[in-house]
Amino acid sequence: MPDTRKPVFGWYGDDFTGATDTLATLAAQGCAACCSWTCPMPPRWRAGPLDAIGIAGSARAMSPEAMRAALAPVGRFFEGLGVPVLHYKVCSTFDSAPQVGNIAVAIETLAPHVAQRFVPIIGGQPNLGRHCVFGQLFARAGAHGQTWRIDRHPTMSRHPVTPMLEADLVMHFGRLGLAPIAAVHCPAYREDPEAALAAALARLPADALQPVLFDALTDDDLDVIGRLLTARLAAGSLLAVGGSSVVHAVAQTLRARAGHVSARTESHALAPASGPVFVFAGSLSPVTARQIDAATRYRRMAAHPQRWLTEASYRAELLSDVLAGLQAGQNVLLYTGDASEAAVDTTAAATAARLSADFIAEVVHRQAERAPLGRVGIAGGDTSSHATLALGLWGLSYQMRLDAGVTVSRTHSHTPTLDGVELMLKGGQVGGDDIFDRLVTGSPAG
Repeated sequence: MPDTRKPVFGWYGDDFTGATDTLATLAAQGCAACCSWTCPMPPRWRAGPLDAIGIAGSARAMSPEAMRAALAPVGRFFEGLGVPVLHYKVCSTFDSAPQVGNIAVAIETLAPHVAQRFVPIIGGQPNLGRHCVFGQLFARAGAHGQTWRIDRHPTMSRHPVTPMLEADLVMHFGRLGLAPIAAVHCPAYREDPEAALAAALARLPADALQPVLFDALTDDDLDVIGRLLTARLAAGSLLAVGGSSVVHAVAQTLRARAGHVSARTESHALAPASGPVFVFAGSLSPVTARQIDAATRYRRMAAHPQRWLTEASYRAELLSDVLAGLQAGQNVLLYTGDASEAAVDTTAAATAARLSADFIAEVVHRQAERAPLGRVGIAGGDTSSHATLALGLWGLSYQMRLDAGVTVSRTHSHTPTLDGVELMLKGGQVGGDDIFDRLVTGSPAG
């Protein structure tokens, strides 16, 4: 008898690295999930019956007008599926600006497609070192780095596009245009969380959106939040905002509603690469810069940032060098400079991401004419989003988690040489220093 279960969870990732982190989190909770980037995604069923469906997008790099145009069909799609939880997945640093990747615009666009006006915003992701306490957001710098208040974070406070200049998330959302907003703080979780949420909702207009920020210091806090949200689902579907901590919070409910799943799915091991590995690092993060410096199993190639932006002939020379290395059986790591280089033009970030995406696609397609690549890595959120689209894939399914926040996915494509490639997408702030070498040597199940 065919399995006709319907998805119980839908998510939109505002960039591709974040979307795959949610994909990995769902898989770890025992949910069958697949991620695509088109609506209504007819090829999704090739992945089999699914408990969760995701759409990977690039809203974090869009203007408000572009966000509304991109997210309206997403809302209609998930409304048609009838998912109880619609998750707008943002980076757990919540970096956003009024004119770029505005989270408030996303909420306003998606909220009409769920039953409830109540919009929970989970303000931390403890497993990545992102913590929200009394509404103040803190974030660790790198896998083992110091934890900073977000407005003093060495990277996020100076992000080239969406710098975080305010640590109070209620004030941050107010500046984005989401007001009023209430909050539930950590002490309430140990006392009477139901009463605290009721009091927060009572402070908000009953006939408008009711956004509520939840502190998240530990995984225990997420469990409490999950129970609160589960109780609220009796009133109908809801829109939840935050990092993959949203999945952690509602995991028990997802498993119960999926019905067939009762235990976590074990993470698969990543075998040593059987052929050359190509990695492109477009992130300007100091974390990624350390990872590049620590990579010993690659032929490392540095692209001059300004020439990369302005000289097509220079990019063509680099393409020839990369292909020569891969065809000689070498692992190749190409990077476009780090944040310490004075020559980096951060105002051209969007252009650089698009050029990088076209370059990655050209490498993969050209190499496929001789010996298709089996494993590819991309560092940088915007670069990952553009590159995955440029490759002509239709979806991703979870393979394994290489590190906290770093997922290796299996590609789905109508092109045989691109179907089944092991693809690592990594944001700038995540992963240990040896993450690129581990992509070559493999990693045991975690």
